[in-house]
Amino acid sequence: MIELMPAEGVFSLIWLLIALPLFGAAVLLLGGRRTNSWGPYLGVLTVVGSAVLAVLMLVAMMGHPAEERSVGQSLFTWVFADGFQADMAFQLDQLSMVFVLLITIVGSLIHIYSIGYMSHDADKRKFFGYLNLFVAAMLLLVLANNYLLLYVGWEGVGLASYLLIGFWQIKPTAAAAAKKAFIINRVGDVGLSLAIMVMFVTFGSVSFSDVFGQAAEASEGTLTAIGLLLLLAACGKSAQFPLQAWLLDAMEGPTPVSALIHAATMVTAGVYLIVRSNAVFDRAVWAAGAVVLIGLITIFMGAIIGSAKDDIKKSLAGSTMSQIGYMIFAAGLGPIGYVFAIFHLLTHGVFKAGLFLGAGSVMHGMKDNVNMRRYGALRGLMIITFVTFMAGYLAIMGIPPFAGFWSKDEIIHAAFERSWVIGAAAILGAGITGFYMTRMIAMTFFGKARWEDDVHPHESPAVMTIPLVILAIGSTFLGMALLFWGNIETWLEPVVGFASNPTQLSSTTLMAITLVVVLIGAFIGWRQYGAKPVPVDAPSGNWLTRAARRDLYGDLVNEVVVVRPSFTLARWLTWFDSSWIDGFVNGSAAFVGGASGRLRRTQSGFARSYALSMLGGAVLIVAALVLVRLS
Repeated sequence: MIELMPAEGVFSLIWLLIALPLFGAAVLLLGGRRTNSWGPYLGVLTVVGSAVLAVLMLVAMMGHPAEERSVGQSLFTWVFADGFQADMAFQLDQLSMVFVLLITIVGSLIHIYSIGYMSHDADKRKFFGYLNLFVAAMLLLVLANNYLLLYVGWEGVGLASYLLIGFWQIKPTAAAAAKKAFIINRVGDVGLSLAIMVMFVTFGSVSFSDVFGQAAEASEGTLTAIGLLLLLAACGKSAQFPLQAWLLDAMEGPTPVSALIHAATMVTAGVYLIVRSNAVFDRAVWAAGAVVLIGLITIFMGAIIGSAKDDIKKSLAGSTMSQIGYMIFAAGLGPIGYVFAIFHLLTHGVFKAGLFLGAGSVMHGMKDNVNMRRYGALRGLMIITFVTFMAGYLAIMGIPPFAGFWSKDEIIHAAFERSWVIGAAAILGAGITGFYMTRMIAMTFFGKARWEDDVHPHESPAVMTIPLVILAIGSTFLGMALLFWGNIETWLEPVVGFASNPTQLSSTTLMAITLVVVLIGAFIGWRQYGAKPVPVDAPSGNWLTRAARRDLYGDLVNEVVVVRPSFTLARWLTWFDSSWIDGFVNGSAAFVGGASGRLRRTQSGFARSYALSMLGGAVLIVAALVLVRLS
């Protein structure tokens, strides 16, 4: 176990990382419309303040040896009952540090972008308040030093996601999408809550130090149960199979929401949970195998869905499912994959945020139209958006030297260290990525103009394009910076461990094979959507295309497996309650009431009636005695 150093110097301000955006949320949400003019700037400043503080902490952390980089800060005892105690305490180590940087820096850029994107919205101060609330909750999630406090942040990001997806609740589709996301996430949250309960029963504590320190003493069955429950929680929050259906509908929210919550941060919470709980999964082989399987399934589900969607945001949402699948998949590989899961999480957080914001910029110039079949030929009219989008495009496909090349190829190499089968599957997923991303680029920026007559495409204002440029620079150089300058393997090893097994294929050979497969996928995508005219009306397509357009029937499966049986069960319980439970209660009351009514009639107040009753009783007693004597 890593020993936590006391919080001193700049580390004594760990609590302020969370307090700043939480303060901004409180002011914006409680201050009313009087904050509408200056509120968005307060929202930006609070998150930027946390980002500056995070950078200072990174510099201070790098000045310490690896074994002294984990810092703990306890504010007060939060929950105490008998022998159980949970503190309002934080843990800042190498793993949580990279998440804090991602949340605050990318969050700051998205906040700045939102000033332009939401400039005409009447409730923009509320929007920034919700964004601040989300940032505070996500920071609490990754800084907590125990599972109970992590659960508070976990539920906080769920609440913020619900509020932001349904921000334009005047649209029935947005309101329905928010409820759908909230309910499906609750299914996963049950897994986390049950896992915490099992931890408490098994270890007598829910703090990371106690759980991880005693994990070696627990039975494999118990650890497997905990691991599977944690995986269920991760599937809900990170939109992994079978709880993936909410993410595509969540695109009903404003585009900055898609960039911050549903691409860069919230959907990565499941990856963080699994990697943080590495001591459990290292000893729960079946649970780790389930993580690999779920990740692989979602890689292909997301990629196939992204290949068929004409809605640019929903296509990117399918891509997010697929890329998070790579991270979950890598986390399931154990010590050979934990580091690379986080590595890809960081690069993906940057280039996918850039892609989503780029999509928002396109929508801004196209009167909020999301249909790529109504785009085309935008590269000459939205030059900055096009160039920055291309950086994200090349990064997600894994074209060297862009960021995704370094992180995804490391995952593929780790997969081959475990098995040729799963390694080949990971390469195939990369090839499909090349197809659907080239399809998106071709339909949006190339070909002939297909927009409607009242649309006049134009570049977005500087407040939106400057964040795009910064994210594009990150999409280009972040992978190299983390791998060579930051040495991500050495940085994370003290927290998550690191191991490497030799393979028969060299890293160079695997990179070459992967690149060829990606280029083949890109070539097919360009031949179908770049070299040929794109019809405005989508053709029916083959059976797989039709299934992908319906999200591979995820909603239908939920309808058949969960919704209809739940309605049937509810109707049966209602009938049982009214017919049996209420029948017994009401029948008992009727019996007592009827009996008391009849008994009341005997209380007439006439002496002759009572005398007759006494005579009747005496006759019965004498008759009983005679019968007893005769017998």
